Amino acid sequence: MRITARNPRAAIEIDGSRWDPGSLSGYTISHHEGEPPHVVLHVENDDAAEFEGLARVAVAGPVAVEPTAAEFLAAIDPEELEPAVLARPDLGKGPYSLTKAMLTQLGEWAHGA
Repeated sequence: MRITARNPRAAIEIDGSRWDPGSLSGYTISHHEGEPPHVVLHVENDDAAEFEGLARVAVAGPVAVEPTAAEFLAAIDPEELEPAVLARPDLGKGPYSLTKAMLTQLGEWAHGA
């Protein structure tokens, strides 16, 4: 596999065959010590996902993050959020400090803290 990234576009080749850049919405590469690199190609449509060779394949649909975030935010009680934020030791006095503290608090709650 060869990936040549230039600005917002990338040219991707598998076994010398170049993939149409319009057929992919992105790619992810990860590598952990002691393991082979892992490359995930995000295809725009199923017709573009055709190649020959040896590979470990996992098929997944698009991840819908919005409903999860929307559900989390809908469950926030403003009467609980406001005092929690106002009691934060890192609440500043500058512009947008209240908003920053609210986002920090929501992030901590989202991670179970």
